[in-house]
Amino acid sequence: MKPFLRAFFTTLAILILTIVAFLAGFFVHEYLSLEKASFPILTQAYEILLNHGYSDIPPDPTLEHGMIRGMIAAYGDPYTAFVEPIQHELETNTLQGTFGGIGADLSHDSSGYFILYPYPNGPAINAGIYEGDRLLQVNDLEVVPETSMDEIQATLRGPVGEVVQLRVARPPEYTEFPISITREEIALPSVTWHIEPTEPRLGVIQINVIAASTVDEILTATDDLEERGASAFVIDLRNNSGGLLDTGIEIARLFLTSGVIIEQQYRGEPIETYAVDSPGELVDLPLVIFINQNTASAAEIIAGSLQANHRAILIGTPTYGKDTIQLVFELADGSSLHVTSAHWWIPNSEIPLTSSGIQPDIFVDPQFTGSIDPYILTAIDYLFSN
Repeated sequence: MKPFLRAFFTTLAILILTIVAFLAGFFVHEYLSLEKASFPILTQAYEILLNHGYSDIPPDPTLEHGMIRGMIAAYGDPYTAFVEPIQHELETNTLQGTFGGIGADLSHDSSGYFILYPYPNGPAINAGIYEGDRLLQVNDLEVVPETSMDEIQATLRGPVGEVVQLRVARPPEYTEFPISITREEIALPSVTWHIEPTEPRLGVIQINVIAASTVDEILTATDDLEERGASAFVIDLRNNSGGLLDTGIEIARLFLTSGVIIEQQYRGEPIETYAVDSPGELVDLPLVIFINQNTASAAEIIAGSLQANHRAILIGTPTYGKDTIQLVFELADGSSLHVTSAHWWIPNSEIPLTSSGIQPDIFVDPQFTGSIDPYILTAIDYLFSN
């Protein structure tokens, strides 16, 4: 054999042996890790319950979900949470800003049954659903007054283009009949807006949740309000518990010319800085922000970064004070685990977030009995009195 070929095959053999050794080591490590992660006491307790308990063992996944909740409780982090499959699906829809659905709201009638209110020009009304039709069945799900609203909504929702089979009863005789509806993409707005009735120059934009669609919705809202005569704006973040962190950062960028929005750090990782690269589309809008004790997480990023960069004043009460980031891991059955994985902060903020929340520049007592919201009165005075 030529020296070149001998060297080549020798090198190849060494490489193969190295890879085999690595893989063997990896799988041994994984096996040992699983052995170390086994829970012999839990297994023993389960077997005792199975063999000696008077009642039957709860069916899967009820017992497994209970074990997960117990593990999270022992873990001790207030924001690490387990979410059931139905709630996870609805939560995902909310944060995406759209879902496949039939285009109808659900409510209860005087007898406790679920009734449908179809959207104008939506798939439900186009298929023949009338306002007030009583919902009795969705596919295989029998709908009775005791059925959970979340379960019904999750069953109504699904892939766009897929047919949903309903059985409804129409008042006043409540004659029952089947109806088929093809799901369409339904928008789930995260933003509502209006002109303030007492001050037509003031546009009020309420952000209810920070979803993937929120940036575009804010731009739509400001365009519409300016066309209707608004020259100054309120961003209302009261009772906004947050949402997508990246979207919160992008919302802050809309209003900033420059500056740092937040810094964040995952365990064992270097600090990451999120700054403004170029002026946002709404940097010239006169602006105030409403906050209260239920303003949290990504909503606090918006409020705190605009305050720290001297872009807008905050009106209201101190915020909730949540400065952690949760990663969402979907589990095999459609449930999810929300795990606290990082910490964030606003570099120029004077007060640590978790100590007492972000502080307002102008405090407003949230309790009022008058006809006009004191937050609005304060905003009008600040924006138009100078």
